[in-house]
Amino acid sequence: MKQASVWQRIEAFNQGRDPERLYLKYRAMQQDTFAFLRGAAHVFYQDWPQESELNQAPLGWVSGDLHFENFGSYKGDNRLSYFDINDFDEAALAPCTWDLARFLCSLLVGSQTLGVEQAQALKLCEVFIDAYSQELAECKPRWVERSTAKGMIRDLLKNLKTRSRAHLLQERTVKYHEQRVLKVDGIKALAADAESKQRVTALIDLYAARQSNPEFFQVLDVARRIAGTGSLGLERYVILVYGYGDGYHYLLDLKYQPGSSLAPYLRTPQPAWANEAERVAVLQHRSQAIAPAFLSTLVDGKQSYLLKELMPQQDRLHLRHWNGKISRLQKVVHSMGELVAWQHIRTGGWQGSAIADEWQQYGRQTAWRQPLLEYALSYSRQVRLDWLSFKEDISATPYAYAD
Repeated sequence: MKQASVWQRIEAFNQGRDPERLYLKYRAMQQDTFAFLRGAAHVFYQDWPQESELNQAPLGWVSGDLHFENFGSYKGDNRLSYFDINDFDEAALAPCTWDLARFLCSLLVGSQTLGVEQAQALKLCEVFIDAYSQELAECKPRWVERSTAKGMIRDLLKNLKTRSRAHLLQERTVKYHEQRVLKVDGIKALAADAESKQRVTALIDLYAARQSNPEFFQVLDVARRIAGTGSLGLERYVILVYGYGDGYHYLLDLKYQPGSSLAPYLRTPQPAWANEAERVAVLQHRSQAIAPAFLSTLVDGKQSYLLKELMPQQDRLHLRHWNGKISRLQKVVHSMGELVAWQHIRTGGWQGSAIADEWQQYGRQTAWRQPLLEYALSYSRQVRLDWLSFKEDISATPYAYAD
């Protein structure tokens, strides 16, 4: 039987998604290899070698789609700002090397788009592995906040002090007939039809009825949200709610959770989650030192959704601002290695994941490091070939993107 092409694999995975946002996803994936890697996590795990020695690593609660743009700033439910892993849509119990290999591959692929030479990119990989190993060996999970951050991460968290809810509302909303509504600009949001607005409003109303201040969650407007790459095309909304009145409205993010793309390839039994949104919410709560505000699950029949607050402090780190100084990237990557280790330790010993002794032992070992780096290097080359194949095949479809 002829093997499916990369485009056929991607097209099959994305069946049923919103065509308007799916076009945006494919347009992004055609631009460079890193965007392609971001949008094709399922391909990464389809290709993962099931018989590899890397599968002998300790079991951990992996984020599943670990790459350097899935770290960012946010305000926790204690109203303080943090920098951490921020995407758990694909999270599952798997060998920790699944996270590590995908992150290292993202460094090698992303470095090409950042103008980083391969020798420097390999050094960044070593910095990440060293930081991860050192923190496993110490086995004391910490966190990154403004007072402990370094370099570009510190600059990002410091800049958050100038952002306010008023600025966010000004950016994302407009006044229409004396009423504030969401800005539909084709960049952050697209219009939602009346049926979708009605359904989302009903879901939020049910959620509000269980809260101490239901009026806070009165829905003023709903739009389809544009965000990320891998999840583009899935049902997702930005919701304007009353909050504390005019000028003090809040924005919420409601995202459909279809299940982890790792699921078909997992050999380890997973917990019996009530629904997919519960999986994501529980794992985010456990993985982060402090979770975001309003992190909750909503259920509509057989579909489940993750609800979060959309905050002015929410941002990702733009590594293109490394300004040719490799030390700036090294500090960021070092912190990311620490954060991954802290996540694995923090969730250790829970529902089948490795206990502290196992994490410490793994951090002190060195035999796994070279095979991991070699696989990441090899697969980063495969990503480029897949991207070229994808671009060639999609050029004959309505999704072809031309400058």
